[in-house]
Amino acid sequence: MIEVSREVAFLVSFVLVEAAIIDGRSLKVPNWLTYHFAFAGWAYALWAGGPAMLGWSLAGAAVGLACLMPLYAIGGMGAGDVKLMAGVGAWLGPALTFWAFLSTAMVGGLIGLVMMVASGNLVHHLALAHSIGREVLTIKNPVALSELAAQRKPSMMLLPYGIPIAIGTVGVLGWAGLLAG
Repeated sequence: MIEVSREVAFLVSFVLVEAAIIDGRSLKVPNWLTYHFAFAGWAYALWAGGPAMLGWSLAGAAVGLACLMPLYAIGGMGAGDVKLMAGVGAWLGPALTFWAFLSTAMVGGLIGLVMMVASGNLVHHLALAHSIGREVLTIKNPVALSELAAQRKPSMMLLPYGIPIAIGTVGVLGWAGLLAG
């Protein structure tokens, strides 16, 4: 397994904090950030370890894409979030990216629950979540689900998912000891 350096962990953390701030303000993770993040990860991998490390980096990006693509396909998140997770994979490889995804999902769920409670309308939001879950299980057509999500979007609270990606990934990097002084 290829090891991630402390410097790379700090660089990834810095970019993710930047993405979280931008996403929190605009509800978008811009292409200029996501594309440069991923391409720089691949370039660094090729430079630092040759074709083998580039393969590891590409596999990491594929894991990042695969983890969030289903939610994007049904309108549950933006393309910038998916590309950001691919960028994480380009720098951290497949194993750490998968753990970052799991951590991100837990953080996102917790933040979403806090947002629902803070709205003062928890019952409404839980009913909406139940309805969305039922649609996913019964409709099964990503295009139709995406259209329903687009219709619902103006009336929903939106979670800038760059924030959970940053918190979850930085948490995994810290847990792995890659941010220790």
